[in-house]
Amino acid sequence: MHLRFSHEIKSLLQRLSEQHLSLGDILTETAERGFSIVIILLVLPFLFPMPPGLTGPFGVACLLLSVQMILGKRSPWLPQRIARYKFPRAFAQFLLRNLHRLTRILEKITRPRLKKIALNPWTWRINGLCISWLTILLMLPIPLTNPIPTVGILLLAVATIESDGLLICCSYVLTALITSIFAFIGYAIWLAPSLLPSILR
Repeated sequence: MHLRFSHEIKSLLQRLSEQHLSLGDILTETAERGFSIVIILLVLPFLFPMPPGLTGPFGVACLLLSVQMILGKRSPWLPQRIARYKFPRAFAQFLLRNLHRLTRILEKITRPRLKKIALNPWTWRINGLCISWLTILLMLPIPLTNPIPTVGILLLAVATIESDGLLICCSYVLTALITSIFAFIGYAIWLAPSLLPSILR
């Protein structure tokens, strides 16, 4: 099955690997789908080992888009400073090489289902809320945790593009699970100072 998600992302990455397109260019071309398409482009790198320093700017852009979804906006907007950002060609080529792994999995589990849920205006807002929350978790300075919220964001973005209501509902459950994982990590970090003396005895 050939998904809109895999076709559009692959096409965009191929163009990005050949020429310098800005985030603003991509948003203009993809219209309403630009929310999910650009969010996918912004978080996709965090599934793979990446140099430090990208989480902040990419996370801020993702957060701006997802907050607009919460507000019910259908036309994405980014500040000029962020909209002018251009993906380096080598970066796009790296993502392109790894993209087939992701699409191969998603094409097995994603298809249009439960459209009454998927196309409901409130679902759009809730998706934005979940993506915003997961982006905040992504931006937390906790080593080796980036892929965890990234999976949740990607599933929500892809389910939105594909009008897959069932996957959207599963993504809500996954968001709750990811929140629990980070709550446990936070609790463990909070307990660590008090536990260290007894461990070092």
